[in-house]
Amino acid sequence: MEDKDIVALYLDRDEKAIYETKIKYGHYCYSIAYNILHNNEDSQECVNDTYLNTWNTIPPHIPNVLSTFIGKITRRLSIDKYRKLYADKRGGGEYALSLDEIGECVASNNNTEKEVDEKILVEKINYFLSRINTNERNVFVCRYFYFDSIEEIANRFNYSQSKVKMMLSRTRDKLKVYLEKEGY
Repeated sequence: MEDKDIVALYLDRDEKAIYETKIKYGHYCYSIAYNILHNNEDSQECVNDTYLNTWNTIPPHIPNVLSTFIGKITRRLSIDKYRKLYADKRGGGEYALSLDEIGECVASNNNTEKEVDEKILVEKINYFLSRINTNERNVFVCRYFYFDSIEEIANRFNYSQSKVKMMLSRTRDKLKVYLEKEGY
């Protein structure tokens, strides 16, 4: 079923929308959740919560790209669950590891002033990503948005793991220089 048809089902409040979303995007949502949580039950719970959130969000929001819309919901719910589970300690997994890697480029957002600047920072990062080549951007997004492992990225793009690590390192270095130049 086409995305526009699935969105139309949500707008009509037809419960078939959830079924069609599960058929088309269930595995996609699960992989996002699992890359963050590394736990089958917690990941499945986040995917189910994604369907409920999507149901409650459409309408009033009408997504332009359904996969991105659903992916963002899954990612947010998974990160929230991760934070709840590991509030007292830092756990393993690709989420924690990728945050450590990118942490050198972006300062911690622990105070209110930095939280206000978050939107501007996101715009700066998006601008930076739009200026680098497609391969670097795809690898960077897979690692730091979807929290894919180095091995998964290497397999997806048919690169060696060392090439992926080097691409990520160089892109982080460029991002750090760019953000410092922009005052971050």
